[in-house]
Amino acid sequence: MNKSTNVLLFFISAILLLTMTCVLVTEAIEDETRQDDETADQSEESIETGEENIIRPSNAVGLTYYIRPDGGSYALCTGTTDAAYSGSGDNQECAWNHPFQALPPEGPVRIKGGETLVIAEGSYMMGYSAPGAESCDSDYPWDCFMPPVPSGAPGSPTRILGAGWDSGCTSPPELWGTERAYYILNLDGASNVEVACLEITDHAACTDDHTGGLACKRDIYPFGEWAESGLYAADSTNIILRDLNIHGLSNRGIHAGRLSDWTVERVRLAANGYAGWDGDIDDNDANSGTLEFHEFVVEWNGCVETYPDLEPIGCWAQSAGGYGDGLGTGQTGGAWIFEDSAFLHNTSDGLDLLYTRQEGSSVVIKRTIAEGNAGNQIKTTGPAHLENVIAVSNCGFFQDQPFTHNVDYCRAGGSALALYPRHGNQLNVINSTITGNGDCLVISECGEGGDCDGTESILLRNSILLGNPEFLGEGDTTCLAWSNFSHELFVYDHDIISDLKAMPGSCPPNSLCNIAPGLVSDDIDSFNANLLSNSPAIDLGSTDLAPPDDFSGTSRDNHPDIGAYEYWEPSALLYLPFTKSS
Repeated sequence: MNKSTNVLLFFISAILLLTMTCVLVTEAIEDETRQDDETADQSEESIETGEENIIRPSNAVGLTYYIRPDGGSYALCTGTTDAAYSGSGDNQECAWNHPFQALPPEGPVRIKGGETLVIAEGSYMMGYSAPGAESCDSDYPWDCFMPPVPSGAPGSPTRILGAGWDSGCTSPPELWGTERAYYILNLDGASNVEVACLEITDHAACTDDHTGGLACKRDIYPFGEWAESGLYAADSTNIILRDLNIHGLSNRGIHAGRLSDWTVERVRLAANGYAGWDGDIDDNDANSGTLEFHEFVVEWNGCVETYPDLEPIGCWAQSAGGYGDGLGTGQTGGAWIFEDSAFLHNTSDGLDLLYTRQEGSSVVIKRTIAEGNAGNQIKTTGPAHLENVIAVSNCGFFQDQPFTHNVDYCRAGGSALALYPRHGNQLNVINSTITGNGDCLVISECGEGGDCDGTESILLRNSILLGNPEFLGEGDTTCLAWSNFSHELFVYDHDIISDLKAMPGSCPPNSLCNIAPGLVSDDIDSFNANLLSNSPAIDLGSTDLAPPDDFSGTSRDNHPDIGAYEYWEPSALLYLPFTKSS
């Protein structure tokens, strides 16, 4: 091969290499362009609003949206800026004007799981004719409620928050239902959600099917400014409810079942016409996991609430076609924990956990008061531990009151505690103060399906047990305890037992019988469980199972007092005011 041929071959090879390089570069550029186009497509979404197509950046996990009364609609504002709508232009950087702009009835949910919706102070009508409810129909306005809050993820919950949620929640926004809306807040199928700092109510003094002239209008539109329930939930896991005031609904404050791992803190359920918390939903009701309640106040349920004065009227119960439990469930499992809570003046039972019958269920109640409920104050099935409980069963509280329509006083005997062990359960009532004027202070039977075998027991230790003339007894006296067990179920130790019938044959070990317990007031209508300075309960308790603090959170010393309160000298409180829990 000569020199000229070699040169020619060299140039041909170079041209081929250059051509191949150009092809590869061109393909790479085209691929990159396609990827950019796809990214651009994914970073924008076209949403049909009924007014126009709006092109917006897609929601990124972690975004915060804002609601305020001076905001704008979804078409006018992006919702991601805490600012008023300027009055002109679309797609402006401003807040939305109503929660329905984020969660429109029958419309596309406009926030994603893991995002936050902050609602400013103000009053927001929830239901037909509200902003963002354009898809609702007056033929069936009861269906005009928000869709389920989208689920977050563990560690990244979806949050629905009232402004001030992180600074004491002094002025929560009001969400009030209208035109017979089924409910206001919807957690159906929602998990990993936090709801905080909201007032949830309606503006009508009525309840469903009331037999005393306060029935809500249901026959023809318009129905009025009322809603059935404040919050509905089913099949819902890992939820936090905090700083909520749910009151005055026509039916239930909360209607929820099939829950798992819920935490409820500083929530009030008051004057909801049928029940406070009703866990009996369609189909299976059973809950699981841990259900925790802290600073939970449940009061006046079974009563209608006036508006705007917010006073209870027309209180009714099962004898009149109502219900009236403060909290009740269907058949359920779960570990139920109540601390620093109150169940007051509900028209049936205060805390009704009769149906905690599933395997593994349990109940723990600490630093909690139940008083003035027309049925039993506290009712449980299965293993239970009660400590620092005050149970005042003045079950005739509603008689001859101006706010009473028809309440069955002392329903189911009106006992302070109704405790139903199951096979082999050991129940404890420790450092508690129990009084009442029902049939008995404590009653017990084997929990349904419990297959009890005689090994069950209920220990009452370090407790004050105080009787009264029985409300329905025509001169009779409240009895100490009753059960249908064939063996001796109740064990008393370091107690003060007074003014009761069916007392033990001899005063139980380390206990005092038929002496005044030395309370600030033992009158059942003005009961005060604090100890007087000369109370025989002082330093008389056992340290065995005694809690480290008392009902108010005050520390107990090495010689615990009997009852829910530990006595402290006034001088200690005077000179060391910051060393005690309030």
